[in-house]
Amino acid sequence: MAIDPNYPPDPVRLALNTHPMPNNSGQGDVSRSIAIFAFSLGALYFSYAFVQRVSPSVMTSELMRDFGVGGALLGTLSAFYFYTYAVIQMPVGMLTDRFGPRKLMSFALVVCALATVGFALSPNLLSAIVLRSLIGGSVAFAFVGTMAIAGYWFNHNRNAFLAGILQTLGMLGAVFAQASLRSVVESIGWRNTMHILAVIAAVLALLIYFGVPKRTRSQRQVASYNFREAFKSAAWNRQTWLCATIGFGMCATMLSFSGLWAVPWLTTVHGYTPTRASAMASALFLGWAVTAPAVGWISDHIGRRNVLPQIGAVLYILVFLVIVYFTPDSELLLVLLIFLCGAFGSSVTVCFTVVREHNNASYASTALGLMNMFVVGSGAVMQPTIGWLLDVNWKGVMVDGARIYDAEAYAIGFSSLLVVMVLALISTFVLKETYCRSQDSDTVAPLSEVYGPASGK
Repeated sequence: MAIDPNYPPDPVRLALNTHPMPNNSGQGDVSRSIAIFAFSLGALYFSYAFVQRVSPSVMTSELMRDFGVGGALLGTLSAFYFYTYAVIQMPVGMLTDRFGPRKLMSFALVVCALATVGFALSPNLLSAIVLRSLIGGSVAFAFVGTMAIAGYWFNHNRNAFLAGILQTLGMLGAVFAQASLRSVVESIGWRNTMHILAVIAAVLALLIYFGVPKRTRSQRQVASYNFREAFKSAAWNRQTWLCATIGFGMCATMLSFSGLWAVPWLTTVHGYTPTRASAMASALFLGWAVTAPAVGWISDHIGRRNVLPQIGAVLYILVFLVIVYFTPDSELLLVLLIFLCGAFGSSVTVCFTVVREHNNASYASTALGLMNMFVVGSGAVMQPTIGWLLDVNWKGVMVDGARIYDAEAYAIGFSSLLVVMVLALISTFVLKETYCRSQDSDTVAPLSEVYGPASGK
């Protein structure tokens, strides 16, 4: 009788449900420690992407001074990160399916390092915009690539939990980077600060290239991969679009309400100081970060995907309605509601796994890229939509050259978020339940099965 070298399973392996995978040469296995290390590197990359995302917000006065621009043009400079990040998501998924995460993520980080150096040396706004676009495109590989690592080297019934961990680290990267980066900017200037970010990108590129395992021959599937078929498989799948709709509707509030319009709403309508309003708005990000891993873990544990987004979307809408239309006078209660809004919104985390389960494993990253394009694009679409509605309902009041909108204007503007949130809720009930099973699998992988087959091929 053959002796299983992995028996009995140790508690760490049991908890994470990683499984050994033969490496590309067939000499040895990918151990749990290597799998965890590889995922950790990807998670650091994703956190770094959020640092780059918020970096202009901590150097606004310096950028306006050096480039001689006002707020509108500075906002345009910052927004180009989102434009390229969103547009490139579908190609990122297709390339990840074709070439794997290791080389692509490393190459993208090299590009990011060079673009960040160029941004630091930019003599004018035009060159800064071009390089800011390159930064956005180069960090766009972080989320899809890290989820591919999870798919290749972790048991499938832990992917939702890992997606939650990834979401948390990204949010925390945004929350904590602002204060830290501002201190650095004040000490050494914004250009030298960008040089430091470039060095970090270069170090991460080396770590990922040497720290992430190569895919096996069966995982690569080079011969069978076809870009046209990948696009067709993902884009013609109704479930992919339902996941994208859920992602758009659930993330729009995070990116458009707390990401931009909550602070002026709290200051002009409810009388909070800008500093206090910023802290209150960030409670949504914190709620999202704290809850996302638990949402993923519960979904994996109960063997169901749709129920948490369904419950979360209902509560998400109800809490947002109270925040905007029945705003409590108590600051503590309002902060709690904003925190809960983020907590319930984090239920969308499950859909990042669902979209992979509803698509052929060979094209799973392509489908995830399409969904993530809508997630990031929600901010790019809804931020100006709310702004347009505010302008249409503006009563002509101005203070120090800035338009001041009243409570009615904000109520109408935020109603656009309710529309997409309701569409997301409807989509959660139309979405087909996967029962934590990839479409390539014949059976559901039980939680007790520690050493299951690879979900990636």
